[in-house]
Amino acid sequence: MHMIAETEKLRPRLFSFAYRLLGSRQEAEDVVQEAFLRWHSAKTTDIRSAEAWLVTVLSRLCVDRLRAIRAERQNYVGPWLPEPLLSVEQSPDHTAELASDLSMALLVVLQRLSAEERVGFLMHDVFDCDYSEVSIALGKSEAACRQLVSRARRRVRRDKPRFEVSDAAHGQLVKQYVQAVQERDADRIAKLLAPDAVFTSDGGGKAWAALHPIIGAARIARMEVGVMTKLPRGYSLELADVNGQAGIIGKVDGQIYAVTSFTTNGLQILSVMRVLNPDKLTGGLHLRA
Repeated sequence: MHMIAETEKLRPRLFSFAYRLLGSRQEAEDVVQEAFLRWHSAKTTDIRSAEAWLVTVLSRLCVDRLRAIRAERQNYVGPWLPEPLLSVEQSPDHTAELASDLSMALLVVLQRLSAEERVGFLMHDVFDCDYSEVSIALGKSEAACRQLVSRARRRVRRDKPRFEVSDAAHGQLVKQYVQAVQERDADRIAKLLAPDAVFTSDGGGKAWAALHPIIGAARIARMEVGVMTKLPRGYSLELADVNGQAGIIGKVDGQIYAVTSFTTNGLQILSVMRVLNPDKLTGGLHLRA
């Protein structure tokens, strides 16, 4: 019983690993559960490290799942964004970890990597696995894994946000953005955005969303004001913790219809990412501490 209890403590860490890889809460929960089922049926007395064993098995499951859904992602209607997580009652340390590890901006960068690059990078650079463990998980030589991780690391460093922004500065920009949108003030919205800001919306063909990213502060501002004029009565915009950072939840009659994340440099908003696909906004949005 003690061994089972100790192993179960790994579940949140394993979930965050799988979620980074798959970008889906439900998919992550499913593969983590499958990894634990395999653990319970294995000869655990012969396993030196439960965490290393579970991460290895989980990595293989995630690679298999990513390959299976590749066609589904390619045929997706419009831009694809990860499923958002709304955090509740997190400790300050846990919130800081979320902001650096599970931010929507970083998840989007990870999605640009191949399945094997994603697994290798996360195993080695985030979860401190040895290259021997990465080799077992991917079925490649250690030399090949070193090259793969190095390539992924360069791409992540090139594409991820380069700014260290305080939670206060980020949150203040988001708060000002909410106010400007609620007041349908296109000029104020545009001033909060960088001139080359990018707005990406994910409707998945199941909710109205732009089929291509919208680029430019003025264009985004006009779009936001236009959207507000079409919303039904009973809508609300609320500040919320989205993937460890300040974001916005849109509701109509108490039901979530949109979750918006932001990338900022502390002075302006660089990108706006809005999930509207109802399949990504149902039950289980909350990440438990």
